[in-house]
Amino acid sequence: MEYQRKNIVVTDVARNSIAQKYGIEPFDEIISINGVDVLDTIEYRYITTDSNINIKLKKKNGDIKEILIKKDPYEDLGIEFDDPNINNPRRCSNKCIFCFIDQLPKGMRDTLYFKDDDSRLSFLQGNFITLTNMKDEDIDRIIRFKISPINVSVHTTNPELRVKMLNNKRAGKVLEYLKKLTDAGIKVNCQIVLCKGINDGEELERTIRDLYTMYPNISNVAVVPVGITKFREGLYPLQSFDEESSKKVIEQVGKIQNEIEGEIGIPFVRLADEFYIMAKEELPSYEHYDDFEQLEDGIGMIRFFEGCVEGDIDYFEFDGRGKKFSIATGVSSYNFIKNISEMINSKFNVDIKVYPIINNFFGEKITVTGLLTGKDLIEQLKGKVDGTVLLLSSNMFKAYEDVLLDDISIDELSKILNAKIIKCKFTGEDLIKNIEREVIECQSR
Repeated sequence: MEYQRKNIVVTDVARNSIAQKYGIEPFDEIISINGVDVLDTIEYRYITTDSNINIKLKKKNGDIKEILIKKDPYEDLGIEFDDPNINNPRRCSNKCIFCFIDQLPKGMRDTLYFKDDDSRLSFLQGNFITLTNMKDEDIDRIIRFKISPINVSVHTTNPELRVKMLNNKRAGKVLEYLKKLTDAGIKVNCQIVLCKGINDGEELERTIRDLYTMYPNISNVAVVPVGITKFREGLYPLQSFDEESSKKVIEQVGKIQNEIEGEIGIPFVRLADEFYIMAKEELPSYEHYDDFEQLEDGIGMIRFFEGCVEGDIDYFEFDGRGKKFSIATGVSSYNFIKNISEMINSKFNVDIKVYPIINNFFGEKITVTGLLTGKDLIEQLKGKVDGTVLLLSSNMFKAYEDVLLDDISIDELSKILNAKIIKCKFTGEDLIKNIEREVIECQSR
């Protein structure tokens, strides 16, 4: 699939910037830079690192103008665009047997059904891609523009099995592409969505060891359990992991981790927190997760949050005087969040109650906080959180918006539950800061 060509529109120009000095204005369109038709903001960033820049513009009045700019290498021009991330993202060409989007009910907002598979979004937003819609020239482009790191959904390195899992005849080239990328110095984070009886067991070990041959440019492999909603009618039959099967995964991967850690000092492959929770086993230590590079995949989220709270709590001093707060969380993290809340209650004299929310919307097998909906929050919290401050994790909301997955807004939720609602980032500092702010505001009335 080819990138669609359109001019990049300037929306703002920083005061006293190079762009302002050379007369670039909002609503100007960039046609080319140094003779290159700029496809997206990644090319723009790369090309404008030069000291001599020739920009061809279409002015807002329709005139075509060329501007020669001399500047220091890597000096920013001060231009902002209509889309700060990407123009025309590529659609996914797969039909994965485990695709979560295929398991969404009808009637949700259109953007939730869009499947992207774009290396530019991988670099800019951390999205995972499969590489199946890429040609050799696309791989060369990643290398040329040093688009690194990228996140790749590998799932298996067995070509035949990957073709089956992704329902795409081009899926078997993943090892070839990964080797070409890593040989060129591109850093790759890998993800394996583990499907019981399909890519686990011997296939999982094969995949991990194949990826390990590309260390250190592959140094993070995340293994996450397949998510299964109640909307799977007509889809490939999949099984959820349970306590026994999760224990087997932990035991198998643990042996590989110990072996590799003895060689390079890090585990290389890490399991999602869900596996340990399902297996009713202790989570690995904080140190196990190194720099927590795959938090968005649920790798080490609990230890990270725990470490943040323990590390930040002593920097705050206030008396909450029994101020009431509520926290809604997914079933899988309830016990952990409850323990953290008790620590905060004791230190700051506040009254935090934690509510585990059963995911009736997607089905009870979905237990993570990030997939909770407004409907379930309303059904299970109405009458329980009246007059409190309800703290919700920011990963429950659409990026940059105050809207939940089922399009219920914070304002709507607040009115229905009769509670003030605050979005919290997944850090101890942000949680405690929000609590402190509410306490101070309440006491100043």
